[in-house]
Order: sequence, then structure tokens, then C-alpha cells
Amino acid sequence: MADDRVARRAQELTDPERLAGTDDAEAQAEAILAESDERQADRDAAPTTYVEHRTSDEATAPAETAQPEPD
Repeated sequence: MADDRVARRAQELTDPERLAGTDDAEAQAEAILAESDERQADRDAAPTTYVEHRTSDEATAPAETAQPEPD
């Protein structure tokens, strides 16, 4: 994993990640990025997550919204 990517992610920890606390922000960032990379490579890798695979034809159509009248 690229050192600059880890360093950048360590500087951009989210509030919940900061609140979890760590003595080593870069190690925490490296773990976060490793898990993210794993989930990106295997969409079914996220623990306790069900990924629904649907086509756009199987998805619910968006609700129609009223368009504003032109002035």
C-alpha cells in the first residue's frame, strides 16, 4: 500500500474513527484502507453486509416529481 495514500488517509480520519481512539493513526488508516480494498475487490467481503445485485430494469422506478412552471 502506498505510504502517501496511508499518510493522507491518516490525516483524514472521520470523527467516529478519531473517537475510537488510536495510538497510531497511520496503522489505523492502513487497516481501514486494506479492508476497503478487500471490499472493492470482492463486493461480498463486507462482514454482515448483504449486497443486492440488480439491474436497472429490476430497480424501482424513481417517483415522478412536479416540474416548476417556467417564469
